Amino acid sequence: MKKMLVGAMLLAWLMVPLLAFAGVPLDTVKANVNSVLEVLRDPKLKGEAGKKVKEQRIQAAAEKLFDFVELSKRTLGLNWNNFTPEQRKEFVHLFETILKDAYIEKITSYDNEPVNFTKEVPLSETTVEVSSVVVLKGGQQVPINYRVIKKENDWRVYDVVIEGVSLINNYRTQFREILGNNPPEKLLETLRKKTGAK
Repeated sequence: MKKMLVGAMLLAWLMVPLLAFAGVPLDTVKANVNSVLEVLRDPKLKGEAGKKVKEQRIQAAAEKLFDFVELSKRTLGLNWNNFTPEQRKEFVHLFETILKDAYIEKITSYDNEPVNFTKEVPLSETTVEVSSVVVLKGGQQVPINYRVIKKENDWRVYDVVIEGVSLINNYRTQFREILGNNPPEKLLETLRKKTGAK
């Protein structure tokens, strides 16, 4: 009986960090995504003025949700080491602009479909995948998984997987083609043209 009690206490002690850990990444992503959806549902944000406010609020939410430095590092992979500190800084800024524009364009096409957050799966000690499903009109379900990383006490998204397609892998393939026989400056030049930066 004593052994069983000690075993139960040990199990409870081991579960404490797991219970504290479970739910936090999912709740963080859910809260940030819901804040964006609230902006999109706001009936006061109509017309050109409303559109501008809407985009500003979505951008602010994206900044809170994504870790653009982590996303940039993982997208470039080993090529990250070929960039100077100044080039890395510029790349993160340009890539962030591209991602925000793409995020705003996609999210503003949202038509009040329900988004259900289903589960979170630990990938490592500091990374978790949060699963969600967007239910389209007609019942079609679109799975969207957010991969998040813990830095200090904050959970940030470093990759998004939509219907099995990873944001990082998608851009990594494109960037590798450019960097294959070219220096980092060539990729920066391409991104400057794409974003209209000088």
